[in-house]
Amino acid sequence: MGAWRGRLLVATPAIADGVFARSVVFLLDHDDDGALGVIVNRPLESELHQVLPEWTSSATSPTLLFQGGPVATDGALAVGVLADPVSADGPPSGWRPMAGRVGLVDLDGPPPAPRQLVGLRVFAGYAGWSAGQLEGEVDEGSWLVVEADPADLISRDPESLWRDVVRRQSGDLRYWTTLPVDPGDN
Repeated sequence: MGAWRGRLLVATPAIADGVFARSVVFLLDHDDDGALGVIVNRPLESELHQVLPEWTSSATSPTLLFQGGPVATDGALAVGVLADPVSADGPPSGWRPMAGRVGLVDLDGPPPAPRQLVGLRVFAGYAGWSAGQLEGEVDEGSWLVVEADPADLISRDPESLWRDVVRRQSGDLRYWTTLPVDPGDN
């Protein structure tokens, strides 16, 4: 399987509230056992330097902790995008490839050298789905599965990422960007 690893899940208007409303999730893993990803457009108010000061210089602006999802929110994981081409130093220590140039970076190790990554984000928690659960949610129209750009993970304007990703799709999907966040405002 693994067909959706490295792709984006874009919440449709069917998800009207909660953590997944207008969210963009990067799928780090997808197989017969389920799926795992991080919400890439939910910065928290916590400055990264308050939580993991040694990682601040490696993180992409805004240097905030991001809400990766509703699972294990008391833990953190770092997702990085390798430089292209990879620096002479190779991948960072503790690097675990996930999809193309995207991988997890072990927060217990040393921060990467500046030229090893083009960007890095730290997420509190993650999003997870059991076997068949995500496929069911896609079939019922809660999510779109679309191509990802590694830059999506490290967008300097994460609050506009949902709109930006929807806008780059073809056809009528782009009209979603005109929908108000609160349908009551219509």
